[in-house]
Amino acid sequence: MKTLKSLILLFVLLSIISCDELTSDTADVSGVWLIPKEEIFDGGPGKDGIPALTNPQFASASSINYLKDNDLVVIIKFGDEIRIYPHPILDWHEIINDEINGNKFALTYCPLTGSGIAWSRVLNGKETTFGVSGLLYNSNLIPYDRGSNSNWSQMKLLSVNGSLFGTSANLFPVVETSWLTAKQIFPGAKVVTTSTGYSRSYGTYPYGDYKTNHGLLLFPVSPDDNRLPRKERILGVIFNNDAKAFRFKENGSGIELISDVVGGKSIIVIQSKARNLIAAYEKELEDGSSVNLSPVQNELPIVMVDTDGNKYNLFGEISVGPKKGNKLKSVTSMVAYWFAWAAFYPNTTIAN
Repeated sequence: MKTLKSLILLFVLLSIISCDELTSDTADVSGVWLIPKEEIFDGGPGKDGIPALTNPQFASASSINYLKDNDLVVIIKFGDEIRIYPHPILDWHEIINDEINGNKFALTYCPLTGSGIAWSRVLNGKETTFGVSGLLYNSNLIPYDRGSNSNWSQMKLLSVNGSLFGTSANLFPVVETSWLTAKQIFPGAKVVTTSTGYSRSYGTYPYGDYKTNHGLLLFPVSPDDNRLPRKERILGVIFNNDAKAFRFKENGSGIELISDVVGGKSIIVIQSKARNLIAAYEKELEDGSSVNLSPVQNELPIVMVDTDGNKYNLFGEISVGPKKGNKLKSVTSMVAYWFAWAAFYPNTTIAN
C-alpha cells in the first residue's frame, strides 16, 4: 500500500512540476562518475524541467504576504545585505542563482532531502550558473553547472561527473529558520517574491505529506539509517572527514549553546527549537584567537557574548564590542533530513 501511495504521489508531483514530456525511467549516466551509477535515478521532469532562477526579484520583508509563519526560509548575509530565500519558492525551483556585493553564488535546495546550501558560481576563475539536471542520488539533487556541464552532488559538496570531476564546492554559510523568526529579527531583509516568470502554486506545498510521513521515500537511499526518524531535521557538521549530527533540543524559548568537538576541532552550536534555528561555527575567530562563549537571551539577532564583552549575531559576526567586525570561522554544515545526512555520511555520530 505504501509503495502504491508513493507511486501515485510521484506521478502527481511530476505532472505538477513540469508540463514537458517526462524523460525515460533510465537516467543518462554516461561517462565517469564519482558515485555509483546504479544508484543515480531519473527524477522525471528531465534536465531543466525544474527551472532554476537567475536574478530573482526581491521585496522587503514587511511587504511579503505569501508566506506562513511556520514556512522555512534560508538566509544569507554579505556585509550589511541580508537576503531571504523561502522554501515555498525553492520547493518549485530548487536553485536560485544570485549575486550580493560581488559574491556570486547558487542557493541550492533539495525538497526531498530538506537540504539548503549556498556555493560559489565562480569555477576555475570563470563565472557560471547552475541548473537542475533532473537526476538524483540518495534522493538528493544533482545540479549541473552550465559552464562545463559537469554534474554536482549537492550533499557531497563536489562535482561527481564531467570535466570538473572531483572539484569541491566553495561554500557560503547560510542560516535556516522559520519565516516568523526571520521577519521578526531581520525586518529590513530582502525576500524573494513570487514574480519569478513562472506560473507555480507557491502557496501550496507540492509534495503532499512528504515532510511529515517518515515512512515515505520516493527514491531508494543507502544506507537507510533508523537511529532517528527519517524526516527529522538535523544540523550536520563535517570536519576532517568526521561527521556529527545535532538535534534540536527542547529548551523553552531561549538560545542554547552546545560546545562540542568534530574532527578534532572545537565548535559551538547555536540552537533554539522554539525559534526553529540551528547553526554552527568554530570556537575561534578569523584572527586566530579562541573564545569562550555564553548565550544571550531576548536580543536576536544577537545570540552570544564572549568574556571580553563582544556580542555575536546568528552569522557568527561580532556586531557589538571591542572586536566589532571580526567573526568566528565557519564550519562545513547543513540542515537536512536525517535519512539523507546518514546516507551521505554513514559514519556520522549523533551528538548527546
